[in-house]
Amino acid sequence: MRRAAFALGLLPLLGLAACESSVDQQRATICRRLVPALAPADSTVRILRIGALRASDDLQVDYAVIGGGSRSARQRRVVCGFGPGAELLGVSTEQGPMNGAALYLLKRYYLDTPEAAADDPVTAAH
Repeated sequence: MRRAAFALGLLPLLGLAACESSVDQQRATICRRLVPALAPADSTVRILRIGALRASDDLQVDYAVIGGGSRSARQRRVVCGFGPGAELLGVSTEQGPMNGAALYLLKRYYLDTPEAAADDPVTAAH
């Protein structure tokens, strides 16, 4: 009886963990998919690492840019700031934070298109 009650008490916690994992996956996908839009034309990107930043809802994607006028691979990073759920609120690169208009255009005319999914560095590599 005690074990059953204990197991039932754990179910909501397991459900919350599954939700958090789903949100984390959505955030990682969104942040990763904007990398090709930030890379130079005629270049290839390779995702090196995706990780959450401490004590925030920000994710950092480290990636390598190959080509695009450069003979060697350059390592770069993008930091994506999220609000509730997987709402993208900000993007920052080595050049600094993206302004609101640029972020809106990126979300509206790139992230919300089939091209963003097709150009996803993780799925495009496979």
